[in-house]
Amino acid sequence: MAEQLKNVYTKEYIRNLANKIKENYQKFDIDSFINSIFNPTWETLELKMRMRHIAIILNEYLPLPYKEQLEILKPTSKDFSGFEAMFFQDFVEVFGLEDFENSIKALEVFTIDSSSEFAIRQFILKYEDETMTQMKLWAKSENEHIRRLSSEGCRPRLPWAIALPKYKKNPLKVLEIIELLKNDSSKYVQKSVANNLNDISKDNPLLVIEFVKNNLGKSKSLDWICKHASRTLLKKGDTQTLKLFGFLETNHIQIENFKVEDTVSLGEDLNFYFTLKSNQNLGNIRVEYEIEYLKAKSKFSKKIFMIYQGEIKQNQKSFLKKQSFKNMTTRKHYLGEHFISILINGKRKVKKSFLLG
Repeated sequence: MAEQLKNVYTKEYIRNLANKIKENYQKFDIDSFINSIFNPTWETLELKMRMRHIAIILNEYLPLPYKEQLEILKPTSKDFSGFEAMFFQDFVEVFGLEDFENSIKALEVFTIDSSSEFAIRQFILKYEDETMTQMKLWAKSENEHIRRLSSEGCRPRLPWAIALPKYKKNPLKVLEIIELLKNDSSKYVQKSVANNLNDISKDNPLLVIEFVKNNLGKSKSLDWICKHASRTLLKKGDTQTLKLFGFLETNHIQIENFKVEDTVSLGEDLNFYFTLKSNQNLGNIRVEYEIEYLKAKSKFSKKIFMIYQGEIKQNQKSFLKKQSFKNMTTRKHYLGEHFISILINGKRKVKKSFLLG
């Protein structure tokens, strides 16, 4: 994805940026700025390094005190949005870490059109109490983008971002933010709250289980947050979490006609089929399959995939599924014996081997 996103910074994009800055700063040298952006190193830079490069060149061509630079960049930012506009926040992260007050105000402005979730983390690390106090104020903002920042910015394990090791160990300050946002009407905010809780569950599962116990059943939106927040715990087959969502014992369920292709070629799909059968209704169940991928040095890596979850008011149900074995940037396949299992409510019911050749 980053390979594709980095190409958003075309000459047209950068010229548009330069023209907008010129509207707010008449001395801005458009042509020299563009030439400096597309210097000999540009093609070697990946997405985040291109953002950083733009931020550094902006500082070079805005030879003013930091506060005055922000007064130019804040109105300019209103014409740019999305992930690609995060160089505004990167500018604050690089050049504003010693100016908490003005930087926080700028990040609040920038996040409305392009999230400040990455840049705010440096301020949490340097000014924890002041920043988390500000996050609590943001949690009460009328703007959903600002409210979301108060949660997304303090996620212990935010992807692509620097970690917050203190909050991995003890996320109580993060949970204070979550309490302020858990009844938010915005789905955008709800997703962030749920993702934050899911992050917490990886290091402090009991805290998230306690949250679910205290909030499940109170409202439709809180039920959604609890379920989405528990996805890692459910995948791990955590017994307490499964019971909270009504996924109980499955002794009454048998798996019949489990058929898996003996061999699948690299780049092709593995097809498999099975039937769940019972002498009563199947009930409330999670149906998953687990692939044990052969890795280097004859080791295995397990990954679980969802097939179905919900109430089945029948005594049998069949599933026909397929799993791709195309190489991806995130997964390289190794030829040899692999394994596939079917899981019902987190428990392995049956397992077979197949050959990737």
